[in-house]
Amino acid sequence: MSLSAAGSALRTLGARYWGVLGLVAVWQIYVSAADLNSIVVPSPRAVFADVLLHPVAYLPHVWSTAWVALIGLVFGVTAGAFFAIMAWLSPLLAGVVNPPAMVFRSVPVVAMIPVIARLFGYDIRTVLAITVIISFFPAFVFTLSGLRDLPSGSDDLFKAFGAGRLGYLRRLALPAAVPNLLVAIRLSAANCVLAALVAEFLMGTEGLGYLFVRTRSELDMARSWGAALVATVLSVSAFVLAARLEEWGRERWR
Repeated sequence: MSLSAAGSALRTLGARYWGVLGLVAVWQIYVSAADLNSIVVPSPRAVFADVLLHPVAYLPHVWSTAWVALIGLVFGVTAGAFFAIMAWLSPLLAGVVNPPAMVFRSVPVVAMIPVIARLFGYDIRTVLAITVIISFFPAFVFTLSGLRDLPSGSDDLFKAFGAGRLGYLRRLALPAAVPNLLVAIRLSAANCVLAALVAEFLMGTEGLGYLFVRTRSELDMARSWGAALVATVLSVSAFVLAARLEEWGRERWR
């Protein structure tokens, strides 16, 4: 890469992320000016150095958190879409599914973890169950809304052609619900990472949440803050990828 290209890339980076860079600069200035001990607040230089110089200490935990969040997202979205379709097909089933879905959405994640841990055990199964629950409700609500919000006049057209219920679902309702489902994926992607982190923090034996709490108890604050930094990058990356998927889907189903 030429110097001009590198300079252009740096200017673009600064223009897009000047707010984040400004916060890092204020963080470094505050730590240096106040002469704070690293146990209280590590400097950004120490945190970034630990992440960049010791990637092996982070990678297994990154993989664990990312894998659990991804699997939980897939299972939760699939289950949410499935039950939304069933609720659309059967008003009786809608009355059965809606109340538990609302309860799971209303209860804080932290309050659910001890209960679910008693059912599944204090291991990765509970972390996975939490991510599934977090992604289930948005997928259920948005898919059901998409199934019911059909293009104007399309309902009468399909009835005029004598379309059956399943044909109506496959050819009209499901394609209409896809954009809404993609919105649910975008909203749930980062939340699944957050839910996995909270569960790992409270009762995990691996993952970035576990790394954060373990290194904090060992007073290795640079690595503890490094785990938080990597978790933030992972969460933002999940959101960006889900947003790109949504854009692609909207172009395809426009």
